[in-house]
Amino acid sequence: MTFRVMGVDPGLTRCGLAVVDIEPNRRSTLVAVGVVGTDAGQSLDQRLLVIAEAVDTWLDLHQPQALAVERVFSGTNISTVMGTAQASGVVIVSAARRGIPVALHTPTEVKAAVTGNGQADKVAVTKMVTKILRLDTPPRPADAADALALAITHAWRRGVGTQGAAAAGGLVTPAQRMWAEAEARARRR
Repeated sequence: MTFRVMGVDPGLTRCGLAVVDIEPNRRSTLVAVGVVGTDAGQSLDQRLLVIAEAVDTWLDLHQPQALAVERVFSGTNISTVMGTAQASGVVIVSAARRGIPVALHTPTEVKAAVTGNGQADKVAVTKMVTKILRLDTPPRPADAADALALAITHAWRRGVGTQGAAAAGGLVTPAQRMWAEAEARARRR
């Protein structure tokens, strides 16, 4: 049975949206990817409304079984963190209204899941997302690739296809293999 996840890389200026189907053997397939943008000159309420309406449309159209959102982390630019947190809140409420479970993942978790390295850069994440999803061209901009990585990470962390992937042998990427091995080690502890 396929597990459908929507990933969201929240932001006020650019909010990455992606939907991915994950099969029991961990084969991942792109359903949709995009970015909703808002103009910095708009009022905050209007910017959040644009994001909320886009997320509502995506949730209704694609009907994901789960929503994965990047966990807001503090940085040096408080206004950026606040905008990201506000966008995240709008996204989470949209999912909650539909009874869709929401998971938060840190950037380090996402990087580790898709590349095997929690310190990987955006180029490495985009390259692995492109490979995992068997895309002809890398998703652009980085917000779109990050949203895809979030969706993939959530499905893998949830355990979708962990046992099936190991049994399937050559049907997994090196990152998927490393993730399955790390999960197995964690269960043994």
